[in-house]
Amino acid sequence: MSDFRLSSPAVARNRDPILVILRDVLPDRGEVLEIASGTGEHVAYFAAQLPGLDWQPTDPSDDALTSITAWRDTGCWPNLLPPLRLDAEEDVWPVDHAAAIVCINMIHISPWEATQGLMRGAERLLPSGAPMVLYGPYHQAGVPLAPSNAAFDASLKARDPRWGLRDLETVLALARAHGLRCEEVTAMPANNLTVVLRRD
Repeated sequence: MSDFRLSSPAVARNRDPILVILRDVLPDRGEVLEIASGTGEHVAYFAAQLPGLDWQPTDPSDDALTSITAWRDTGCWPNLLPPLRLDAEEDVWPVDHAAAIVCINMIHISPWEATQGLMRGAERLLPSGAPMVLYGPYHQAGVPLAPSNAAFDASLKARDPRWGLRDLETVLALARAHGLRCEEVTAMPANNLTVVLRRD
């Protein structure tokens, strides 16, 4: 039998630090919408660790959807829902509600229009007080960019000039324009940040 599960070495390094924050900010019950689930490793791990929540993975990529399904099929996670095709740039999403949104490593590996669509979607879906959790590397005003992040930024732009590390204040300003206030920004391993936003 073919194994269609994709794997990213970074997941094993960052999933537990991210989980610490998720335990603190996510509600006890409800449906968590993950945007750009990628390989599906994060959402499978979080579903196992936070069984009181229903997890809805999404991605626009066929390969990612196949991998997410394969990870789901290898475990026993009744709270991990079948993946849905969702392109954050689009205004019509295949879901109409969420108790929380999680988005890991999408903002820098996508056009800016995807971040704009993410904020519009969060404004539509999230009830007042609900969180959206973002994870990834950013430019921060007054903070020198780590050499590893500078090299990563250059490699992203070489792959697609529309990609690259975003300015954190620009992302937060966009969030505010869509009714999302910044609750906390936490430094994470490997020069990443976790940003917790709340729907006003």
